Amino acid sequence: MSFETTILGLIVLPLAAGTVVFLSSRLALLLTLAVALLEPFFALQLAGTVSTDGPLRYEIGGWGAPLGIDLYADGLSALMLLMTAVVGSAVSVYATAYFGSDNSRENHADEPHLFWPLSLFLWAALNALFLSSDIFNLYVTLELLTLAAVALIGLAGTIEALAAALRYLLIAVVASLFYLLGVALLYSAYGTVDWYLLGSQFRSDLPSLCAIVLITVGLLLKTALFPLHFWLPAAHANAPAPASALLSALVLKASFFILLRLWFSVFPHTDLRLAGHLLAVLGAAAIVWGSLQAILQTRLKLMVAYSTVAQIGYLFLVFSLAATPAASWDAWSATAYFALSHACAKAAVFMAAGSLQYATGSGDIDALTGTAQQQPVCVFAFAVAGVVLMGLPPSG
Repeated sequence: MSFETTILGLIVLPLAAGTVVFLSSRLALLLTLAVALLEPFFALQLAGTVSTDGPLRYEIGGWGAPLGIDLYADGLSALMLLMTAVVGSAVSVYATAYFGSDNSRENHADEPHLFWPLSLFLWAALNALFLSSDIFNLYVTLELLTLAAVALIGLAGTIEALAAALRYLLIAVVASLFYLLGVALLYSAYGTVDWYLLGSQFRSDLPSLCAIVLITVGLLLKTALFPLHFWLPAAHANAPAPASALLSALVLKASFFILLRLWFSVFPHTDLRLAGHLLAVLGAAAIVWGSLQAILQTRLKLMVAYSTVAQIGYLFLVFSLAATPAASWDAWSATAYFALSHACAKAAVFMAAGSLQYATGSGDIDALTGTAQQQPVCVFAFAVAGVVLMGLPPSG
């Protein structure tokens, strides 16, 4: 299978399916499950091609950089696409039962059929983002991702969910403004937005440093790194369980992926070692603060949401650990493995939490007393996912 066909399958298929489902909800389950079945195949195909032939580049319309838009796939892109395919497929199957239950006591969505097109649009935006090779196209895909995520948060229809969605929208708009200003500075200085060309020409002058600061702050807001995490707990806790799984497992990884790509492929990270240590310090603070807040919670999904704040902190340790050439490969490998493990386990935790809330009719942790006897499989799944998040051997 050619690279072009694989790209069509990864980006165009979920986008087209989402459009059809939005226009005709009767085809929602059929098309969503078809995408859930095909996307892992395309992701595996791309991963196999990258492992055999090395990094791949595709010029859209035959116009390459700096005038056109290029798509780029390497090992990191392939891993993120596989992660998205695995989590997206699992959540799609789970959501068929979650939204198919008329008497669900946790689901307050007035129009649950909107989940299907929104999840497919989110899937297409994620795949396009992980394949983008210029910083403006990354901005476009990140905005598409944000709009779908905001709508998913507000699907529950409650006042808390709508307030969390609006808060996330406002924060995301501010973050996007910071990022776009940074892109404008880089384009005015170098005349290109292709990150490979930027990396070969980058200079540590004042406009470039200002662009680094603006882009980094914008992406930190979207990734919810401490102390910029204040929007995350309410957004993830009040969304429907399938949406929470997608948001925590995948959406946060998108902005982190961009920051990781720019920091080590465009920005002169050897000159930014002190800034990398600062990001790692914020990551360490996130681990402590998020863990403490999770312990103090009385609502199950809010506890899981605060644990996400802590686990995002682990990802940011790479900016300090990878600054040393001797430890660079180990740091990269550990970060990639942790991102994959976290995505699978966090999605499982949120889906299990949604099932437990449905079984008990309450979102409080105290209401779970005795649930293990009634829902042993669900509790076991929650426990296994928790073991993975803890890092207890031999888990991820």
